[in-house]
Amino acid sequence: MLIIGSLWKFVDLVRAPHDRLLRTLVSCLLLLLVGEILSFPQMIRAVDGLTAVGVDKVAYNAVHMIGVYVLVLFFLSSVLGASAEYRRQLNVNTALLAVVLISLATCMIATPASMRAHTLSTPHMAQPAIMSFYVIGNLYYIYVYLTAKLWVSRCARMASRHLALGLWTMVVGLFGLMIAAVNRLIWAFQRIGEPGSREAFRIMNSSMTDWALSIVLIGICYSASVQMFLCWKSALHHRRMYSELTPLWSALVAAYPDLVLNRPEASMWSRVRRPRAHERFYRRLIECRDGLVRLSPYLTRVAPHADLAHGPPEQTAKYITEALALQPATEDPEMALFAARVALPHTNDLGADVGALISISHALRGRAS
Repeated sequence: MLIIGSLWKFVDLVRAPHDRLLRTLVSCLLLLLVGEILSFPQMIRAVDGLTAVGVDKVAYNAVHMIGVYVLVLFFLSSVLGASAEYRRQLNVNTALLAVVLISLATCMIATPASMRAHTLSTPHMAQPAIMSFYVIGNLYYIYVYLTAKLWVSRCARMASRHLALGLWTMVVGLFGLMIAAVNRLIWAFQRIGEPGSREAFRIMNSSMTDWALSIVLIGICYSASVQMFLCWKSALHHRRMYSELTPLWSALVAAYPDLVLNRPEASMWSRVRRPRAHERFYRRLIECRDGLVRLSPYLTRVAPHADLAHGPPEQTAKYITEALALQPATEDPEMALFAARVALPHTNDLGADVGALISISHALRGRAS
């Protein structure tokens, strides 16, 4: 799931490389993925074989901690923006992470070389350096999971219904990870006096950690899926309206070719990186409005007493056809032309404006057929 999520959001980042929040989320997923890879037994043996025993254990804990820290920053930035409170939280969390990472490395260095391959099942838990490693690490995990849970909860309360469902799913997973960290801390203390005890508890807690992390990733992927669906829905809606404006746009552009903004053909990579459905729609909408302004003096000639601003679309389409026939091939630059209001929406919003123009466009298509 981490691989899928990382690839998915990396593709989004390629399309929007300047999105700071998206860069943060991709960094978080990649760090968590690398942390999981470093925790595999085969990877532990390989890294320790190339470096020294214990290096991989410090490395994968550090990478995973940084990944969750970046997740906290993502939601901090989502809620607080670039405010002074965000900078304060950033400084506090960065300083705490630095202290923890230095402490873990120090504990590993202080551990006798023969014991540095320790796990929670080690019979040497009473060694101060080993005990400190697990206490410091799990206390930080408890803190960072709890902090992430609180900030994700704040985002969920502010989000739309579908997006909030994914965020609350993340909250459940983060709570599970926090409980697993508490269990590891308790187990570490219990093993000081009973070195070989409670192996079944360790296995159960390890399974809980895997499930909780999966739930967090499901929440992230669900929220991302909702956003992607809404983006696709918006793009398809704009593509449909772009097509519906074609009859009106074609008629106006035939009379006023200079309305069209000529742009160089985009490369295939540019089209993949930055889909232009929204841009093309808004450009066509502007060109239709500009064309009606240019044509409006002739509309007032063919229908001097008509209500061009609020008339029925069929009647307005008829006047547009007549005005286009009246409009000369070349206009006298010295001639004074006065614009009139045409096809004004009943409410002052973009959707109503588009609807008014599409109604006229449909009427023009009907007249042409």
